[in-house]
Amino acid sequence: MKKKLLSLLLALSGFYTYGQLQVGLESNSQWYVDDNKIKLSENDAEERFRSGNYLKADYYLKKWEFGVQLESYAPKAPMNYNELFDKFNVGTIYTRFNDTESGVDATVGHFYDQFGSGLAFRSWEDRQLGINNAVFGARINYTFADQAIKSTLLGGRQRIGMGFDLAKSMLYGANLEVSLSDLMSMEDFELALGASYVLRYENITDLFPNADKTTTVTSARVDLGKGGFHWGVEYAFKSKDLPVEFFEIQNDLPKRSGSALLMNMGYSQKGFGVTANLRRMENFSFYSERGLAGNLYNQGVVNYIPALTKQYDFSLQNIYVYQAQPNLTFIPLEKSGEIGGQVDLFYTFEQGSPLGGQFGTEIALNGSYWSGLKNSNVDLETRNMDVEFLEFGQKYYSDLGIEITKRWTEKWDTKFSYLKQYYHKKYVEDTFGEVNSHFVGAEATYRFGTAQSVRLQGQHIWVDEDKKNWAGAMLEYNLNSTYGFFVNDIYNYGNEEEEQKIHYYNVGMSYTKSKTRVSVSYGRQRGGLLCVGGVCRMVSEAAGLTVGISTAF
Repeated sequence: MKKKLLSLLLALSGFYTYGQLQVGLESNSQWYVDDNKIKLSENDAEERFRSGNYLKADYYLKKWEFGVQLESYAPKAPMNYNELFDKFNVGTIYTRFNDTESGVDATVGHFYDQFGSGLAFRSWEDRQLGINNAVFGARINYTFADQAIKSTLLGGRQRIGMGFDLAKSMLYGANLEVSLSDLMSMEDFELALGASYVLRYENITDLFPNADKTTTVTSARVDLGKGGFHWGVEYAFKSKDLPVEFFEIQNDLPKRSGSALLMNMGYSQKGFGVTANLRRMENFSFYSERGLAGNLYNQGVVNYIPALTKQYDFSLQNIYVYQAQPNLTFIPLEKSGEIGGQVDLFYTFEQGSPLGGQFGTEIALNGSYWSGLKNSNVDLETRNMDVEFLEFGQKYYSDLGIEITKRWTEKWDTKFSYLKQYYHKKYVEDTFGEVNSHFVGAEATYRFGTAQSVRLQGQHIWVDEDKKNWAGAMLEYNLNSTYGFFVNDIYNYGNEEEEQKIHYYNVGMSYTKSKTRVSVSYGRQRGGLLCVGGVCRMVSEAAGLTVGISTAF
């Protein structure tokens, strides 16, 4: 035993001597309880303690990199996670060779990547949403011409569960990015071109004779920039494929192609900035397996199409959040993709000006509008409709908001927010109702020193339908850089059903030291959409204790 221990210590010391080892641990656990307002369903109550745990180790040796991520969802994954995330297994494993001098970067095993904006391809991990769409296979990046030209070739199978649970299909991809401004030594002008190609090979002709074995997405993009101006556009085309209705592939319905158009533009200078994002999508969801289309866990998603709306800070602003609507559907609703966009404007009143005061004042305006594409000549029997390219149809969502941030003294600063929203639940959530809401929120932060502070927040939303009005408050106290405490509550006091007038309270604390953070909280979770970066999943109402631990060494 002593010899084995000595051998292990010698091996670990060798790692540190000849390379660099980095280890990270993250654990998120919940103990769910029933209280007088919220009770788990019979199925969820079978296991009240749930956890998600991730141990990631990366070893760097000169031009080589080796990594593995071990995952445990024992005794069961957190509620609303993919049921395939189960027990303990290898999550990802890889070997990478990266030579910056030659421009060669090659990976074998699991990898993450993104082509352009992600319209054609993106593989990524988000533990908060329970997403891990890594690809298991091989990828090679080659950069040359002083990094002005970057190319990627990849192939493999996408992760859809734990360990080596992989999609039955194969994914192949190619990406090319060329900086013409670097090639031609343009110092005051930026011009870049890009192109992507992704192919899915899925042979299901035994069950669905009309299905093509291959489906492709091809995209092209251009980006321009000069001074404070920037402009970019990307267009992607998806080849014809069989439709999926109610999670079932429709072999006898006509195939249909898809497309997406994304445009970004903006201007910025000192104290001022404006950006606009416009997007049109028609029949543009893309999964590694056709049968996964529309699943609740974003399982097997090949491309990245988040909602292009502002990500808000106040909890009541995130009750009615928009989800991207890329699909063309006929049943249960006639939906023809989406078209819309958002505009952000930022302005800073300078210090010493009448509105800027001693420390300046920041103002941010945001507005977005999303609707379905206008359609006509709908035929439910043949599943056909005529879709206009740039005409707006049924309204899905809109918002208009303003945020004002002001520092009054070295210790005091405040933020005020107003938001007006329209939300069509029928088309966004496939439920019922149209919602119009008005939100106001304010917060104040007072700093006692470099690390000690107290933050107070109040918010209210007026809603004409659905669950009606809400009010909320939050108090956060940071004793120092190590200890923090908080208590918050949102209350659905306007609900017309007395038993649904619920306080969703939470009280907790956090401990942070160096690279280690521990958080503990107890309270209730509001059911509905949970969104991170414009990607959402549904969560159930729940109550209980939550413990989070993260560390690195």
